[in-house]
Amino acid sequence: MKTEKKSGAQISKKAFLQAVAIIFVLMMVAGVLTRLIPAGEYARVEVEGRAVIDPASFKPTAPPDFPVWRWFVAPVEVLFTPDGLSKVIPIIVFILLVGTAFGVMEKSGILQAVISRIVKVFGKRKYTLLVVIAFFFMALGSFFGIFEEVIPLVPLMIGLAYYLGWDSLTGLGMSILATNVGFSTAVFNPFTIGIAQNLAGLPLYSGAIPRVLLFVPVYTILAAFLVLHARKVERKPEVSSVFGEDQLEKVKYGDFQVDTTLDTDPKMRRAAIFLGAFFGLILLVLVSMPLVPVLRDIALPLTGLLFVIGGIGAGLMSGAGKDAWKAAWDGFLGIAPAIPLLMMAASVKHIIASGGILDTILHWANGAFSGTSPFAASLMIYGLTLVLEIFITSGSAKAFLLIPIIMPLADLVGVTRQIAVSAYTFGDGFSNMAYPTNAALLITLSLTVISYPKWLKWVVGLWFWIILATVIFLGIAVALNYGPF
Repeated sequence: MKTEKKSGAQISKKAFLQAVAIIFVLMMVAGVLTRLIPAGEYARVEVEGRAVIDPASFKPTAPPDFPVWRWFVAPVEVLFTPDGLSKVIPIIVFILLVGTAFGVMEKSGILQAVISRIVKVFGKRKYTLLVVIAFFFMALGSFFGIFEEVIPLVPLMIGLAYYLGWDSLTGLGMSILATNVGFSTAVFNPFTIGIAQNLAGLPLYSGAIPRVLLFVPVYTILAAFLVLHARKVERKPEVSSVFGEDQLEKVKYGDFQVDTTLDTDPKMRRAAIFLGAFFGLILLVLVSMPLVPVLRDIALPLTGLLFVIGGIGAGLMSGAGKDAWKAAWDGFLGIAPAIPLLMMAASVKHIIASGGILDTILHWANGAFSGTSPFAASLMIYGLTLVLEIFITSGSAKAFLLIPIIMPLADLVGVTRQIAVSAYTFGDGFSNMAYPTNAALLITLSLTVISYPKWLKWVVGLWFWIILATVIFLGIAVALNYGPF
């Protein structure tokens, strides 16, 4: 008899408490820093409707009135800030939509049927399927700047990994992790390369050929990492760090037999076509983002809305009936614990900014550049961006903070602006799926049985080789004076 489980992504108590503890420590560290670092500020100037730092304008200021008790209420305060209204709340709505739709898709069996069809089509070429899927997702990130928007596809990829004899880590690796790797080794990413080059005064998307050349070895590293892990898990499933958790989660995906529901059940076939049409619309939104600027601001809620309509609609069409609405509610409640985690993560930057020390940190970094070699300076830009990523997860927000400061320094120490932009892009991207303050990581793990410590332990091996590849790229770029200017 199959174990009865609630539909949708159910965040375990243990995983929730682990994430709360980690983010709470970061909140307290941010609060303590506001007491240790003197306040200061740069003047902002208006550039194309956005506030940009004037690098020569830093001045010390009196510490703002930011009492200790506000460290603890910062997760609520942040909802009423510009970042909260434009980023945090839309992300919360997005994950609730995804969780609701996933609950219905799972209960109706449509998810299992679609996965079965994919497995049947590819037959025994499953490792070919693995590297092709990873390439597809990596290209979405690198060429279109897509990242959080692929989260609705994560449950499908995890289910596929289960059916092929792998684990949930492989499912995340070939989907959201691959997208993140592509986002980081950006070729035409409008949200990192595009914005940073514009602020640096570089021709838009200039210097693309070296970035394409970097894409190839980084993809090779990712593909090798995923294939080696998948083969190891297939030979001996117990070696997976999430083996125990996966055994319980796999119950939701059936008995691992490739069924013929789509061939024998007209209702399920119509439901699959309906769901496929909405997946097609989601993909159309994603690839249209660089060409239709208005989509950049609404892509996240729009993909969430399309996913929930497609998921619930397919569930009802498949014959789930009244059970679909209970499954939707289960999915909603199952993903809801991610909301306080997102609020806490967003509050880390809010504490730093409210304490008046963010500009001081940038100013100190400014002084550290003087007298360094071009290669050392490029690594410092890389490192500074990695550090700020803990507090400011938005790539475009960091660009408006950092690029006006970095570029004059790069000119002084002999680093081309193209190299400086590349170093910034690497630092902004690779930590997105490593730091617990990143909303995309929190949402993704909420949809799985993977705890943050186990995720970090698994992914750190990949980051070592990718960071090494990007450091080598920067060294060669400095030697060749990669430009223009």
